Amino acid sequence: MSENKLSHRTDGRTLVMERVFEAPRELVFKAFSESDHLVKWWGPEGWETETRKFEFKPGGLWHYCMRCTDKNQGDFYGQESWGKTVYEEISTPEKIVYTDVFSDEEGNSSTGMPETYVTMNFIDQGEKTKLIVRSQFESVEALQKVVDMGVVEGTGSQYRCLDDYLKQIQYA
Repeated sequence: MSENKLSHRTDGRTLVMERVFEAPRELVFKAFSESDHLVKWWGPEGWETETRKFEFKPGGLWHYCMRCTDKNQGDFYGQESWGKTVYEEISTPEKIVYTDVFSDEEGNSSTGMPETYVTMNFIDQGEKTKLIVRSQFESVEALQKVVDMGVVEGTGSQYRCLDDYLKQIQYA
């Protein structure tokens, strides 16, 4: 199962993460493109996601909140993390391009936090899907800030949640 581990590398001000999922590309794409699916797996393990607004189209917005519901996560328990995604380009089921920012409950972008320009490529591998995510930051320092905040570990955890969810819906 080593192929299903998250691999990552940095290239200047870009973070590249890759992961293979044991599900067809159309299903993996749906998990990222439909609100009903997203809220069932988005966020690290022990966190739940609420959607405030979801418009999956170019120029559309996804405004969401992740809440830690796992008492075993200590100081993180009860914390909220708000985010806002603005979709730039969508090519079903191959690609999603968006800008991602931390926000507040009203959807205002958080000052002092890095903005990320994300390109997701869904590569068809038959009954599997390779996901390549390129996250571009305004500077190497902004990229380092997000890496120091645990983005790679958080994404790895989040993709384990996606794995579990894909198994549930694929074999239901």
